[in-house]
Amino acid sequence: MKQLLNKFEDYLNSNLPSSKTFHPHFELALEHMLKAGGKRFRPMLLLSVVNSKNPLLVSNSLPVALGVEFLHTYSLVHDDLPAMDDANLRRGYQTLHKKYDEVTAILVGDALNTHSFNLLANAPLSNDIKIELIKALSSDGGIDGMIIGQAIDCHFENYRLKLDELEFLHIHKTAKLIAASLKMGAIIAQYDLALQNKLYNFGIDIGLLFQIQDDIIDETQSEQEAGKTTQNDNEKNSFVNLLGLDGAVESADKLANKCEEQLRSLDDKLKDSLEELLLKYLHRHK
Repeated sequence: MKQLLNKFEDYLNSNLPSSKTFHPHFELALEHMLKAGGKRFRPMLLLSVVNSKNPLLVSNSLPVALGVEFLHTYSLVHDDLPAMDDANLRRGYQTLHKKYDEVTAILVGDALNTHSFNLLANAPLSNDIKIELIKALSSDGGIDGMIIGQAIDCHFENYRLKLDELEFLHIHKTAKLIAASLKMGAIIAQYDLALQNKLYNFGIDIGLLFQIQDDIIDETQSEQEAGKTTQNDNEKNSFVNLLGLDGAVESADKLANKCEEQLRSLDDKLKDSLEELLLKYLHRHK
């Protein structure tokens, strides 16, 4: 797993977005949040699925994995904007609108979003595969996924949603891009449609668990511990706000059990490829 992560990190650092103009800082701003690090969770899901079936395809998959990371990073840049979460810190660094200005942050997000699809379109894969990848990422990263989730999150601030509505919000805002990352790896590896759908559904549960854990972190950790702005969800619809901290912990533990069962149901190569990446998220809360 570490070797795969290092390969992706090297590829990212060799393929940072560039914009050769006389603008004084736009190119630096494009790189800023990508170079700030992060877990690289979504691209690693994609590459792990590819690696489980055809390790020789990993190199050809790197542009696609980078496209997923670009799209995810754009969502963080926009999520931190004053009109949304108004956050000061992300990945342990100043957010873009704080380091530069709001206009720069908006345009960097736009650029990363658009360029993610350029990376997919130019990947060294067959056109049929690339069309399926673009369909998956544009759907789950767009109006059928992350965007409507974000819109609901912002619109219903200061209004308490019911549990099924809260799950809808976070399935779309967070889980669908995680699910898409697994499915896109399966598309590249040419796993059959049944397994593509199984991995997608697994990804929805992993993404929901990821969000509940994130809400717990927001409630229980300082900015320094989390590496991002915390204690910032008081008016938001979070699992901690709806269920209380103990209720959120209980929900996370139940979902972690379900995800462990799903992981064990995969064939050995696929399970082994994903296990190391996922096990730290399937821990029990004390």
